[in-house]
Amino acid sequence: MKSSSKKKIMFSVILLFLFIFFTVLIKIIDVQAIGPNNSEVGFASLNKAFHDMFSYNESFYKISKILGYLSFLIVGLYGVIGFIQLIKRKSIAKVDRNIINLGAFYVVVLLVYALFEVVVINYRPVLEDGILEASYPSSHTILSICVCISSILVSKEVFKNIKYVKMFNCASFILMLAIIFTRVLSGVHWLTDIIGAVLISSFLCVLFSIFINKEKK
Repeated sequence: MKSSSKKKIMFSVILLFLFIFFTVLIKIIDVQAIGPNNSEVGFASLNKAFHDMFSYNESFYKISKILGYLSFLIVGLYGVIGFIQLIKRKSIAKVDRNIINLGAFYVVVLLVYALFEVVVINYRPVLEDGILEASYPSSHTILSICVCISSILVSKEVFKNIKYVKMFNCASFILMLAIIFTRVLSGVHWLTDIIGAVLISSFLCVLFSIFINKEKK
């Protein structure tokens, strides 16, 4: 195994450990009932100060949702490419491996999202239609990082044209940052929700990078 692969694997392990450790800390450090309906939140003092700074902003919330839909367009784009290849080549085995890998990666991301809908670490600082919703880790942040970074990792192999690849990657990166920042400014998440999402998303993206690089060999 090459040194670069070993480093990536070690980095992914560190990221996973940090995410698990941070998640455990949220459940035991400075836990206070500062959320709606007296819902308890870890790192309460830090999270409250953050939320007081970025209280609920409906405009940024709506923008973050619209930008989130744009990330689904990226998913849809690769889905359409894969479907066209399937029709033309008449075999899923002949569809580009990067498209198949992306599809599998999206399923993993969806499973992570579903897991934290069931295993609730904390609830949002605002009610959604009068209902408490799971808040950790931020699903929008996970979606933006995983979709945009995975797209950047495979775009060169899928699209070939370097000019278009650079433009597409730049747009993907800007979209990712825009979703994260508007989510922060919308005030619908605690600071720890964003941090947790960055950690788990980084772990998933590094794993994806290791996997696709291994398949190229």
